[in-house]
Amino acid sequence: MARTPAELVGAQPEPPFEITLDGRPLPALPGQSVAAVLWSAGILAWRTTRVGGRPRGAFCGIGQCYDCLATINGEPNRRACLVSARPGDAITTQEGHGRAELGV
Repeated sequence: MARTPAELVGAQPEPPFEITLDGRPLPALPGQSVAAVLWSAGILAWRTTRVGGRPRGAFCGIGQCYDCLATINGEPNRRACLVSARPGDAITTQEGHGRAELGV
């Protein structure tokens, strides 16, 4: 009888949980990055550029670029591909540089 990879390593995955993007609830799995959660929900862009307002999402997926910046739990300019999703995380679409106090 074949065993699954989870059985082979003795993994006991935690149950799924929920995060939000602009108030919209999204299902998340333990170990997923914020970018992975957004991608799995079919969301490909979650910020706009400072000049021109062009949509951006994950590009490299390994933290080398800054296309996936998001505001996570009120903190702007977080690289969504590097941040592990946690239960109750609130992601908001980031516009421009993400810091209202700096102006345009």
